[in-house]
Amino acid sequence: MGRTADAVAEGVAIGTAAARLTVKNRILVGTIAQGGVFDAARYLSDAREALLAMAAESEQAAEQVTTWRKRARGRHSDPASTHDYRDRDVRNLRRRAKQSAGVAEKLRAIADDPEQLGALVEGAREAAWADVRGNLDRRLHVEGMRPDQDPDYEVMREARMQALRLVDLQALSSERRARRKREQEA
Repeated sequence: MGRTADAVAEGVAIGTAAARLTVKNRILVGTIAQGGVFDAARYLSDAREALLAMAAESEQAAEQVTTWRKRARGRHSDPASTHDYRDRDVRNLRRRAKQSAGVAEKLRAIADDPEQLGALVEGAREAAWADVRGNLDRRLHVEGMRPDQDPDYEVMREARMQALRLVDLQALSSERRARRKREQEA
């Protein structure tokens, strides 16, 4: 691969990671904060929107770089600032605009591919579950004291049980439903 292809691939990786993070956060809010049940189909539109937003950002970057390139042509003096480009920068600016446009094109293609959208949502679900699991592990290490060592055990027991019912068991149930669905589809 050339420099442009490498830069486009890297930009697509960053864009999809940002979209996955957006969807992960929406999954966490939708399932934990709002008490919903995970449904992959519900988050497909979120994934698509996030990818299209990243594509629009890349297109805007390409337009900005093109503007800078046009302004730089024929200017041979020393630059006054970081974005005060000169004629010697035209070739690099053209490459950058091409790279940004390539990232936008590929992100739009992913947004239009149901299979890739599904994979992005599944990756976001796994990341959300990893966050929940990590929080549980930390809480269990902190709260894992034996009842005979904790003077407030009885007082805090109901709160711990409620958190288990409302957060942990629902996430586990959601994961099991999704796993069964994947197994049935396979």
